[in-house]
Amino acid sequence: MVDPLAAAVEALRNGEIVVYPTDTLVGLGASATDARAVDRLVVAKGRPDGMPLSIAFSSLEEVEPYVTLSEEARSFCRRRLPGPYTALAAATPLARRRLAPPILAAGRSVGFRVPDHPIARELARRVGPIVATSANRHGEPPALDRESARRVFGRTVSVYLPMRPPPSGIPSRLVDLSGAEPRELPRGGRRP
Repeated sequence: MVDPLAAAVEALRNGEIVVYPTDTLVGLGASATDARAVDRLVVAKGRPDGMPLSIAFSSLEEVEPYVTLSEEARSFCRRRLPGPYTALAAATPLARRRLAPPILAAGRSVGFRVPDHPIARELARRVGPIVATSANRHGEPPALDRESARRVFGRTVSVYLPMRPPPSGIPSRLVDLSGAEPRELPRGGRRP
């Protein structure tokens, strides 16, 4: 019997798209360092050009090479991650070299998550940073489960992982860590 998680890891390493559970929403993912895979994900989602994508990491230690964090931002992350937050921070030179262009906001910032879900973190641990966007076409409601995601994306997605435990269905909270103090942004807020 094929291990679904191993199949998803192999698919991500091969530049394919997967659907996976997070603590908040059903995620649509690709390797964040594979520009062609990220471009295919953007097309599948129907996301407008220039609208950056967030990425998921397995831990705060994995995040730090990609973003610049003040002591206040690092303290916020230690207290709140893993958790239902998407944090925005300045991109490091490594991020600008390694991450696919649709992930960076004007080449300056990165939106990142450390989801409080074992499957999402294990994918990121095995593959490296992965795209963390909701499984839906741009402007439509997010998929609530694996089957609704399959109805939207069909064979565009290579692996649909089981949703155990299921996502809460509540989007992550957006927090700007680029200033002197962490600042929560309103839902639907634009990335800086």
